[in-house]
Amino acid sequence: MSFRFLPDDPIAAVRMPTGQSVLIDPSARSGGACLEVLEGVARVYCPCEETEGMTLAFLQSGDQLRTDRLCSEGVCVEALTPLCFRSDAEASDSDGYDAVNEWTLQLLRIRHLGSAEQRLQALFALLVNRLGRRCGDWCDLPFRLTHERIGELIGSTRVTSTRLISRLRSDQLINVPNGESILRLSPVLIETAPLAA
Repeated sequence: MSFRFLPDDPIAAVRMPTGQSVLIDPSARSGGACLEVLEGVARVYCPCEETEGMTLAFLQSGDQLRTDRLCSEGVCVEALTPLCFRSDAEASDSDGYDAVNEWTLQLLRIRHLGSAEQRLQALFALLVNRLGRRCGDWCDLPFRLTHERIGELIGSTRVTSTRLISRLRSDQLINVPNGESILRLSPVLIETAPLAA
């Protein structure tokens, strides 16, 4: 796993290209400080070897990552699209809502569904409902995830996620446009997903 360290001093705009990760060290952050996503989509994950990059959350514009609530090892923020965030934000009082906790809960719920097919469909629905948008006959996600990452998110192997995605492609429920970094999903797949909200 490769990442760079986020500078300790607060920064008004940190820009990262797609695929880059930064480590957020909680010991260098003062209480109440947080990161706030200004543009793009980020994945928050655990950098520990034992958890092998376990995904905790996805963040988009307006979401905050409280640095006073991180584990002692810190967390990494990966840019899934070109990303801009500020590390000098003050935590907002949003009636107890915490984006990272909410994502972690939803990802945990998905992991407890009975079959890998159900988990994959629920994952795609969650991602589209939170981070995607409807575009004509398709629902678009502005980024792609590797089959290995999808396997991690649904509690299966890369081989299983590849097999399931191939089946969805042959059933024309998923489309991966050549040369684009988006993922297109059928509205039927999203609307009939378990746990769809």
